[in-house]
Amino acid sequence: LQMTISLLSLQSRAATNPDAAAQLAVAANRVSMIARIHHRLHSYDGVQAIEFRKFLQDFGRDFSAMLSSEERPEQVLVEGIELNLSAAIAIPLGFVVSELIANAAKYGNGRIAISLQPDPAFGFALSVANGGPALPEGFDPGASTGLGMRIIQSFARQIGGELQIG
Repeated sequence: LQMTISLLSLQSRAATNPDAAAQLAVAANRVSMIARIHHRLHSYDGVQAIEFRKFLQDFGRDFSAMLSSEERPEQVLVEGIELNLSAAIAIPLGFVVSELIANAAKYGNGRIAISLQPDPAFGFALSVANGGPALPEGFDPGASTGLGMRIIQSFARQIGGELQIG
């Protein structure tokens, strides 16, 4: 993965078309986050259950460090309950969180809050919020053509979850 990140970054810097350069940089960042998640989850090899709040806190710390290395400082905070999840649920949910944080950092500003709370209707609710502008009125994630939303929806379906915007 590191080699792929390096190649994408090199191509991004060498691209003469600004749009192509931006897309390559986005791809490099996405692969970088996948590598971070993969590395973090590899530390759980053989573990049946993952302390998901701790996982989120570690992940938020990594993401904060990555975002702060850019021009604006960001802080990712984790709130909510302790919950042990099976690796089959925690891994896809980790990718969902990664995409949601990336969107919050891209379109928002300031603090990013991740919250894991009990929900009487669904069992548990995981939310990611930021201090930026709200999504456009009538935003339909199902109609979104963006790769990030498709990734989020795919992993949510995989674990029997539901994406709600609000």
